[in-house]
Amino acid sequence: MARVKKGVNAIKNRRNTLRKVKGYRHGRSTKERQANEAIFHAGTYAFAHRRDKKGDFRRLWNVRMSAILKEGGLSYSKFINQLKKSNVALDRKILSEIAQTNPETFKKIVETLARP
Repeated sequence: MARVKKGVNAIKNRRNTLRKVKGYRHGRSTKERQANEAIFHAGTYAFAHRRDKKGDFRRLWNVRMSAILKEGGLSYSKFINQLKKSNVALDRKILSEIAQTNPETFKKIVETLARP
């Protein structure tokens, strides 16, 4: 069987790894073993933080709505309760967008919930 030298592939793999860690500090940007470790951890953090981002945005939407609702003398929790009781299909993202861009429209929504 013929001898297989893998120098070309090893250099290619090393180059690709080191490109991914460009800009990292110390040995993580120059040493292959530390770079592989850094890539592994970076991927783990990225996965977890993609999930965290969804919660962060939900909190932001709640704060935006709460700020406008406080002006009208209504708490956020009571507003959400009224939404659910009246079967309004708007979610928090859309409601906060309306509250931020069109406060008059949002106040009309709040008024219609208070009527029944």
